[in-house]
Amino acid sequence: MMLKRKFKVGTRGSRLALVQTQDALDKLAALFPSIGFEVLPVTTPGDRDLTTDLRESPGDFFTRDLDDSLREGRIDLAVHSAKDLPDPVPADLDWFWLPWREDPRDAWILPAGKTFDDLPASPVVGVSSDRREACCRVRFPHAVMRPIRGTIPARLEQLDAGDFDAILMAGAALNRLGLSERVTEWVPLSELPVPEGQGYLAVTFRLGDPVWTRLRSYFVKAVRFVGAGVGSAEFCTWGGVKDLQQADVCLYDVLMDVQLLAFLPEHAERVFVGKRCGDHTVMQPEITALITRYVRQGKRVVRLKGGDPGLFGRLAEETDELDRLALPYRVRAGVSALMVATTGTGMLLTRRGVSRGFAALTPRAEGGAVAGVALDVRRRLPLVLFMSVKVAGDMARQLLDEGWEAATPAAIVFNAGADDEAVFRTTLAGLRDGGAVSFDTDAPGLLVIGSAAAGAFRRDTGALRGCRVLVTCSEALLAKAATRVVDFGGVPLLRPLIRLTPHAGALEAVTRVASYDWAVLTSPSAVHFFMKLVREAGTDLRRLPKLMACGPGSVAAFHGYGLSPELSPPMDYSAEGLAELLKGQDFHGQRVLRLRSEKAGAWLADVLRLTAATVDDVQLYTNEPVTYPDLPAFDAVFFASASAVEAFMAQASKETLQGKTVVTIGRPTSATLLSFGREPDVVAAEATVDGAIESLARHWVCT
Repeated sequence: MMLKRKFKVGTRGSRLALVQTQDALDKLAALFPSIGFEVLPVTTPGDRDLTTDLRESPGDFFTRDLDDSLREGRIDLAVHSAKDLPDPVPADLDWFWLPWREDPRDAWILPAGKTFDDLPASPVVGVSSDRREACCRVRFPHAVMRPIRGTIPARLEQLDAGDFDAILMAGAALNRLGLSERVTEWVPLSELPVPEGQGYLAVTFRLGDPVWTRLRSYFVKAVRFVGAGVGSAEFCTWGGVKDLQQADVCLYDVLMDVQLLAFLPEHAERVFVGKRCGDHTVMQPEITALITRYVRQGKRVVRLKGGDPGLFGRLAEETDELDRLALPYRVRAGVSALMVATTGTGMLLTRRGVSRGFAALTPRAEGGAVAGVALDVRRRLPLVLFMSVKVAGDMARQLLDEGWEAATPAAIVFNAGADDEAVFRTTLAGLRDGGAVSFDTDAPGLLVIGSAAAGAFRRDTGALRGCRVLVTCSEALLAKAATRVVDFGGVPLLRPLIRLTPHAGALEAVTRVASYDWAVLTSPSAVHFFMKLVREAGTDLRRLPKLMACGPGSVAAFHGYGLSPELSPPMDYSAEGLAELLKGQDFHGQRVLRLRSEKAGAWLADVLRLTAATVDDVQLYTNEPVTYPDLPAFDAVFFASASAVEAFMAQASKETLQGKTVVTIGRPTSATLLSFGREPDVVAAEATVDGAIESLARHWVCT
């Protein structure tokens, strides 16, 4: 899909709306240089009616005419303050939040030159919401509250003209207009919570618009459906726990161990949506609406469902809506009550010579009614056959002789759950006629027969649209890369091609690290490896020297251990950027420990010596290649180091990259790839894992 076109953008005509819209469009154009914009101001009811108290205004007071302009095709998208969107947004429109948030806090504004000590005993305060009025009542119990309307400059004019003694408003508006000097006092969020959209901008567009649905995919993260297991947190998978550890929002059920919520980050929002048979705390349509709302806000959503999401968990109702809106998701199977109640108690459902299968169904029909479990009911259920691929034709003939329809869907799932999982779909007639024989594989397969065999989760959503990304970086970076690939709707294929092993003398150097004034590390892998050796040496973290790092990746790695580097380049996130920062500085008399990989070389140590520092240049680790019998089929490959490129070429070839998208993390990695005669398709805009995967996602959005 080509995105080289200009879009008509609607926004309100106030100075604030035009300024914040242009800022958002500039950021969008920087991410996607092939698109352009024409801004068309649109007047809304909230602009024409300056008398209605905002607390009494309709939900679409500031959006109605923009919505109509979208419907009529006069504009392609509209940009709003996110808090102005009605809830819900009209069903024929779609939306998402942009990620760039201005300060969300409210602020007190007094007339120029005035202080709170200058206010009268009963000040006249301009407010525009019930929550702001409540805050004013606490601060000024005897205040006279009056509604205030108009643009930001108009409100300030009313204040300075003496119509009000003080006003309380969103500080984001003042910041965006360059009027932050008018803020008399910021109100802490703990004192005055704000609407969740305050400070954000939102984009609306026509539902199903293919271009803006595609562009929206870059700004949303795939929903994770996680099976919580049953009874105990022990039955949630390790993959599910990792999803919880990275969630922004978790919607959770009642039939699960609440101890799982302890894995959520401190900032994560916890939303209870539990339901039991006949007792629904939150109705299913509301749950589905919550999921789609949070994901369109750009949040990483985990839907935590008891047991296994696909067994009586109403999973399809939630994924169907995500499919309709082309929002990405991934489903992580869980341990169901079926397994825990049988295998866990000794009531084995399969046992040689006793039982070679079982039936599992519920007597509950739609709406809670009781349905039968008679033979004719059971015969209409999907049939799952283990260890059956080699005799699939015989099984199909038996079922057809029994009266099953020849067109009944059938599927064989090979290597279920692995990154090379493959699904072969056919019919009973196709199985009978030998369709499964075309698979020349010894991989384990599961045969599914019945209507369920025709089902499939959508995989073509998200910025990466199911792209299989070969991730070759070291173990320290794998989790970060995998998370971002899944966020964008891709499939991470984790094959680290290098292994970091301690270099001779590294542990001894780390043991005496406290004797240095500075320690210098220039990659996240080096940081993680260094901290591993620090733990092995038993070094007290409080005795570590001051730290130098390169950019947000390394800084974030240090933050993960509760450490903050004192020196890091503000723009060029590379060792070269750090070297440039060091030029002209005086480190006379200071001892510096430079810890590096074998590939980094001694040049940064030489730069440090030019600052008059005493430098020990120590190789921290060696990059050892990791080989595999075969690499999985992939659509794109991410190289995070020159060593990974060399290791790949040693076991594959340049030709293996033909028709694949190759992304590199920086100049040294790109140079090594070029030395093998292959140019990268994508070079990370920022030399971090996040920067690399985000650059890959933007490339795929525009492909």
